[in-house]
Amino acid sequence: MDLLDVILRCLVSLVVLFLVTKLIGKKQVSQFSVFDYVIGISIGNFAAEMALNLESKYLHGIVAVIVFGVVAYLVSVITLKNLKIRKFFMGDPTVLIQNGKIVYNNLKKSRFDINDLLEDCRINGYFDISEIDYALMEANGQVSFLPKPDYQPPVNKDLKIKKEQTGLSANLIIDGNILDDTLKSIHKDRDWLYHQLKVKGLKADEVLLATLDMQEKFTVYEKNVNLEGHDTLG
Repeated sequence: MDLLDVILRCLVSLVVLFLVTKLIGKKQVSQFSVFDYVIGISIGNFAAEMALNLESKYLHGIVAVIVFGVVAYLVSVITLKNLKIRKFFMGDPTVLIQNGKIVYNNLKKSRFDINDLLEDCRINGYFDISEIDYALMEANGQVSFLPKPDYQPPVNKDLKIKKEQTGLSANLIIDGNILDDTLKSIHKDRDWLYHQLKVKGLKADEVLLATLDMQEKFTVYEKNVNLEGHDTLG
């Protein structure tokens, strides 16, 4: 009977975990923030306890998993609408390499040593760190790299092609929220931004993402773009 009870508990916990995962949404483990990681571990522990501890009650385990799942869902909804709360729960990208120079203080802040940085460089195909212009540690711990112009594929140095410095694009609007600090850092203001949006026939709350690159190219991605087809394969 104990074996049958374990089997039934495992099936119940599996169903509950599946439903809660569907509620939270699709996200790979490599994309987890610290908050996502904590929620995932907690839910896993509750599910294991519910499946293996025969003295525990079904309902208690199910409620615990559902509560954590609902909290994770609510946080994900709130962080989509409020950038300050998103930064608190999810964190910000940290610049590790800027203009080809390693930012040592940010390495220490991220508890990331030079060996870790070199390893990530090699994993991403950069065996010579001098080829990298920018490196950012994302909120989920992954490191993104922008190679110097001469080393961007195809390798322009070998083709004897000179390429202008690209740098990083500035995010001016994210999910309808205007980033005033970014505008100030590039010596722009809201009036300038409103004019750019007016030219495109848009309002700020209709914009999912608006960027400006070093060549003053203003790019906008609208929120409500209807594409034909399905959002999943199969």
